[in-house]
Amino acid sequence: MDAAGSQVEDECAQYAGQSQSGFITTHGGKLLCSKIIHMIYNGNVKSLVSKVLKECELRMYTSVAFPAIGTGQGGLSPANVADDMLDAIVEFASRSSVQNLKKIKIMIFQVAMLRDFYSSMKKREDPGSSTGNSWVSQVKSFFWLKTQPTEKKKPKALKKKVDLATFQICGESKRKVDETESWINELILKEQFENSISDELIEYFDDRQIDTLADLQRRKDVKIQFENTLSPPEIKISGISKDVWFVSREVQKMIQTMRDTEEERSKAELVFNLVEWRYPRSNGSFVAFDKLTNMQLEDAKIAKKCHLTVKINTNNYKVDLSSLQATDDQGKTINIQRVPKNEGKL
Repeated sequence: MDAAGSQVEDECAQYAGQSQSGFITTHGGKLLCSKIIHMIYNGNVKSLVSKVLKECELRMYTSVAFPAIGTGQGGLSPANVADDMLDAIVEFASRSSVQNLKKIKIMIFQVAMLRDFYSSMKKREDPGSSTGNSWVSQVKSFFWLKTQPTEKKKPKALKKKVDLATFQICGESKRKVDETESWINELILKEQFENSISDELIEYFDDRQIDTLADLQRRKDVKIQFENTLSPPEIKISGISKDVWFVSREVQKMIQTMRDTEEERSKAELVFNLVEWRYPRSNGSFVAFDKLTNMQLEDAKIAKKCHLTVKINTNNYKVDLSSLQATDDQGKTINIQRVPKNEGKL
């Protein structure tokens, strides 16, 4: 409130007795936003978030940012608050009538709270879904943590050399020849199978994934086709049954690896926004670790581990997470830094 300025305080005093929806709306004051919605806590976090989201959609606001409601002076459990807030966001984002509100942010300033919100997100995702209908797919355009892969790739068409087999059927009568032809066709069809895999990540396959698919197609009796015009995109695998199932499993593994990598990158980005680990350069100045190492260090500290081995300039260093000292294989010791960003400002 102090940062918003006296104008906002005056508006709050003016409208305080007029609230009928559990909140009042004022101008943004000195803050970098057009409006501030002041919620009146009623003991139900999910209900409050739902009301504010509906109000934003009604007023045609395109974005809104929430604090982790009640986790400061309210003393509420961060895990319970995460569940309530994300429940409200999921229900709102699932509505087909939502047209205006495009971005919902939850601002987390305490590093320890990150795990609660991340766990709440993960348990809502359906890991068995390959159709893009998981919770993450439904709300990715609303929730700030999930980001799209950095570069969108258009899958290449795979070429398949077709080896033809010619059957010459001779018999004592046309009926016998026809029966034999039907029998051969039945045998071929019994061994043929087709499977389709749909996933939004297929459109981000790069040259490595394409080369892997091409190699699978060469080694196995299958044909692999991309259906790029479908939403979500689809890979169609047809051929000998056992080979179709083998290649299908490999494609699913590729998609899961991409998904795990993207989720780890998203989490690393979020952790970097909360805390920064640094190591010294030769000139004495400090530089930030890469975001993945930064996340690994923070995760190790939260898990109360004593040590973690990291790479600094291609050398392995064993980090003492209590003293914040790192020692390499030759016994050289350096000091590292852990710098929280905005901690304690909720």
